[in-house]
Amino acid sequence: MLDGNWYNVVVQIGAMALPGDLIDLALLAQDVSQKNAKKNGNSAGSREGLDGDDLQSKGRRNAGPDREHHMKAATRISALLAGIAMVATASVAKAEEITVAYFLEWPMPFQYAKVKGLYDEALGMKVNWKSFDAGTAMSAAMASGDIQISVSQGVPPFVVATSAGQDLQIADIAVVYNDNDNCVVKTELEITKDSAKELEGKKVGVPIGTAAHYGFLKQMAHFGVDVSTMEVVDMAPPDGAAAFAQGSLDMVCGWGGALRRMKEHGNVLLTGAEKDAIGISVYDVTSVPAAYAAEHADVLAKFLKVTADMNAKWLTDSAEMLPVIAKDAGMSEADTTDTMAGFQFPTVEEQLSDKWLGKATPEFLKGVGDFFKEQGNIPASRDTYDGAVNTGPLAAAAKM
Repeated sequence: MLDGNWYNVVVQIGAMALPGDLIDLALLAQDVSQKNAKKNGNSAGSREGLDGDDLQSKGRRNAGPDREHHMKAATRISALLAGIAMVATASVAKAEEITVAYFLEWPMPFQYAKVKGLYDEALGMKVNWKSFDAGTAMSAAMASGDIQISVSQGVPPFVVATSAGQDLQIADIAVVYNDNDNCVVKTELEITKDSAKELEGKKVGVPIGTAAHYGFLKQMAHFGVDVSTMEVVDMAPPDGAAAFAQGSLDMVCGWGGALRRMKEHGNVLLTGAEKDAIGISVYDVTSVPAAYAAEHADVLAKFLKVTADMNAKWLTDSAEMLPVIAKDAGMSEADTTDTMAGFQFPTVEEQLSDKWLGKATPEFLKGVGDFFKEQGNIPASRDTYDGAVNTGPLAAAAKM
């Protein structure tokens, strides 16, 4: 097991149609190292998780037709990719407390328990919470050992990390949301699904390596749009929404509150139902480092039990929960209601069935991995992702 000053890495998908520009390990590792160096007087058991804003801002880069830039990135990858293997042995936090990753402006029932201290009570320990703005940053934080559980990590960033060798596992299906993750085209362009080819040559802001990125690629493939002609800029959804409002982008992709703001200045090409019809599934998972799941299966089971109870409570006591969730998410109650209306929370029994974790999820992971490989965004996908799904803790939660 590596000590607290070990070499940190984060996985990010690179530019479209330019193979190899996948991972900027060194820059983000330096950011994490500098952040840890600034912490004075914090014990190992109370250290904070990584800030998603820091990681995203350090990891941004433009993805255009500059071949020289991408060849240099590919050269760095060949030397650094081996470092991913170190991730699997990253240390986990002491059992006295854990730190959990989540998203702001992404309201979910678990936040009621978060605010009320129900997780602390059920687990018998202090539960710290750290907000992020992208699933790629969650992967990095789990790699460093700063985060033990990530709630609502997107499937694509999970697949990218595990395809590169990071030993993560899916513990449950957090939320299904085809209508709450999409791409928006600037109103002035008057581009619809019938004229989507006109997007070629346009500038688009996409949070690289996330579910929104995967959806963007799938939509462009569906419409026959040559993404290599586009200027793809890696931007977290809040930043993308701001740039879109200023007129700096022709198209932007994101989710949650940021997506709502994007829609104020443009239109989507496909609705959630239309995306589902062409095979674009959008859902998030609760992910954990495999080492943590193995060593603390009982803690994880209790955590999943509280989450499942909150999902069930939302169906009957939403009026009581709404104000608490909205405040914690940093949203108005109206916006929270609107966002959550597009969410589905499968029951534990449904999650354990073949429709989800029992069979379909490992197959979906393989499909996502193979798609990214075909697009040239990752060097290889895994032969199987069966080992990336761990139903043990959730099955135990079902019996509690």
